[in-house]
Amino acid sequence: MKSLNHVHRVVERRNTIPILSNILLRASDASLDMKATDLDLEVTESTPAMVEQSGATTVPAHLLYEIVRKLPDGSEVLLATSADGATMTVQSGRSKFSLQCLPETDFPDLTAGSFSHTFKMKATDLKMLIDRTQFAISTEETRYYLNGIFFHTIEAGGDLKLRAVATDGHRLARADLKAPSGSEGMPGIIVPRKTVGELQKLVDDPEAFVTVEVSDAKIRLSIGGIVMTSKLIDGTFPDYQRVIPTGNDKEMRVDCQSFTKAVDRVSTISSERGRAVKLSLSEGQLMLTVNNPDSGSATEEVAVGYEYDAMEIGFNAKYLLDITAQLSGDDAIFM
Repeated sequence: MKSLNHVHRVVERRNTIPILSNILLRASDASLDMKATDLDLEVTESTPAMVEQSGATTVPAHLLYEIVRKLPDGSEVLLATSADGATMTVQSGRSKFSLQCLPETDFPDLTAGSFSHTFKMKATDLKMLIDRTQFAISTEETRYYLNGIFFHTIEAGGDLKLRAVATDGHRLARADLKAPSGSEGMPGIIVPRKTVGELQKLVDDPEAFVTVEVSDAKIRLSIGGIVMTSKLIDGTFPDYQRVIPTGNDKEMRVDCQSFTKAVDRVSTISSERGRAVKLSLSEGQLMLTVNNPDSGSATEEVAVGYEYDAMEIGFNAKYLLDITAQLSGDDAIFM
C-alpha cells in the first residue's frame, strides 16, 4: 500500500493520453515493480511479492489505489491477468475486482540517457535544502524558469557548497550545505515544482541516503527502493546574487519563537494575508503593526538586539510568515 501510494501520486487525474492514467505493474522473481509517469516525472518502486508467473501490464492508477486503500489492514492481494491480457483481477478475501488493461509496450520510459554527475547525500540534508527554499517557488507559468528550485555548486567561504535557490520575483530563498563528493562541476539545474513536492515526501528518514544523478536535461534520485526520474526546466535561472543586498549596515537580532508568534498574532487582524506588517525599530525594541480599515488594527512589542537609529520598514504579511516558518535555532538575524 505504501509503495502504491508513492507511485500513484504522479498520475494526473485527467489525461488526454489514456496510457498516462495507468500504472505499470511488472512481476518478476520475488518482487512487483510499479511505475507511473506524467511524461515529465517518473517514479518507480519495488515491493516484495510471491510471483507465480512473470509478466507486465498497466491498469488505471487511481482506481487500483482506491481499491487497495479500502481493503482491511494487512490484507493479502492476488493480482492475475486474463489470457488475452485485456483485464486484470484484483482479489482479496471475499472481494474481487476486474480492471481494464492497456499493453505495457505502450507505456513511456523516461530512464533513457546518461548522467554526467553522480553523488550521494543524506536524505535529511536534501530535505533541508528543499524545506528552506520551496515556499519561494513561483506559480506564475509565464516565467517558467522560476517554477522550480535552482541547484548548483558554488565557492563560498572558502568551501565548495551545494546551493538551492528559489524566487517568485517578490522574495528569494537560498540554502547551502557542503557539496557532496562527486557534485563538483555539475551543471546548474532547475528542478520542477511538482518533482520537488513529491521528493519532499520521500526524504523524511533520518538514516536514509539519496543517490543523485544529474545531466543537462534530467535528474534521477534513488532512495531505498524508490527511483524518481524527472525532466528539468529548460531555461536560465536569473542572476539571483545581484538582488541580494550587500551594503546593509544595520542588524537586528531576535528570538525566533517570539518573533514568529508575534507576526502570526498581529497578522490575524487582516483578512488578507497580503496586507503589510510594519516593523518599527528602536533601540532594544521592535513594534509590529497591522492596520485593516475594515476590521481594526493590531500592535505587539518584541524585545530585540538593535543598537542603531530608529527606522520603519514594511513587509507583506504572508511573505513574512513564510520566512518565519523556516527560522530555526534560538536567534535570527535580520540585516
